[in-house]
Amino acid sequence: MEGIAFSPSNNFNCYPQTHPIKTLIPIPFRFCNYKTNNPNQSLLSFSINSSKTTQTPITQPPPLVVVGSANADIYVEIDRLPTEGETISAKNGQTLAGGKGANQATCGAKLSYPTYFVGQVGDDAHGKLITQALGNGGVRLEYLKSLGGGVPTGHAVVMLQSNGQNSIIIVGGANMSSWPDKLSDQDLDVVKNAGIVLLQREIPDSVNIQVAKAAKGAGVTVIMDAGGMDAPMPQELLKFVDIFSPNESELRRLTGMPTDNFEQISQAAAKCHKMGVKQVLVKLGAKGSALFIEGEEPITQPIIPAAQVVDTTGAGDTFTASFAVALVEGKSKRECLNFAGIPRPLSVTHICIYIYI
Repeated sequence: MEGIAFSPSNNFNCYPQTHPIKTLIPIPFRFCNYKTNNPNQSLLSFSINSSKTTQTPITQPPPLVVVGSANADIYVEIDRLPTEGETISAKNGQTLAGGKGANQATCGAKLSYPTYFVGQVGDDAHGKLITQALGNGGVRLEYLKSLGGGVPTGHAVVMLQSNGQNSIIIVGGANMSSWPDKLSDQDLDVVKNAGIVLLQREIPDSVNIQVAKAAKGAGVTVIMDAGGMDAPMPQELLKFVDIFSPNESELRRLTGMPTDNFEQISQAAAKCHKMGVKQVLVKLGAKGSALFIEGEEPITQPIIPAAQVVDTTGAGDTFTASFAVALVEGKSKRECLNFAGIPRPLSVTHICIYIYI
């Protein structure tokens, strides 16, 4: 098995291209018989001015709405992590757009699904970098706010080791600052009209609670990625979450239980059920993934092996967003898990599409 990377400069594109827009107008997406998990929710529709045309209205599926973080990732490639008091040299370094929320939104858009991003950046060079990267990825940016007052864009230091594993340090910046005590009706309206809402923990819990409550009240499925701040998960947030998605270490930290083998992971997932979350989607790294639905047998997905792990940055975000797109399109949970398990680095951090053969 061999890994081949295709970059945009090779004029190769596996996915239909989308283009950023500035207003709520129709853009070309693949048209299928989309389904929504909300039986009371009608699909969003957009029409052309009837005074100038007799064309019928264009119907689009309810969008994926990602509320979360956007970071400028200071990305360094190293052979190993430095020990305490040690200075080492990086093999390479660059600054790229990233953040869990931005990664998930970009993945949804690159899978040709209408995707909105609700978040905040600073009025600085990093903020412009992120805005441009999201727009180029096809994400709809009507709800991305640029903060003044010297608030910096969130950023992260990503240390990528030669084996493909990474360690990350996050500085919250605009992701954690200056959110209103009460979100605007405009922001909550796009949430209420979503097909699925994706959340993470790189923005304040108070914002996530407002969004999850609004979505739940409108019958919209809420997926909560556990990645982000190292703090207990508020019970008030969990009660509005339909699918909780941690990785092994996050599941261990949040439940206080070991996750060294599948039996232990199952028991930790069962504790999440007792905490109020009926479905737990666990990312298991090299061991694949598993969906634990209360009262049912777990659904497992083995990995699709590759000859070489190039980079794991954004892999979990891509997985969760791919699962969400498959789910909002009406696929079964097993189909969603299989679809999410396909190697596809489509996060905003990546400029190449990796095809494994």
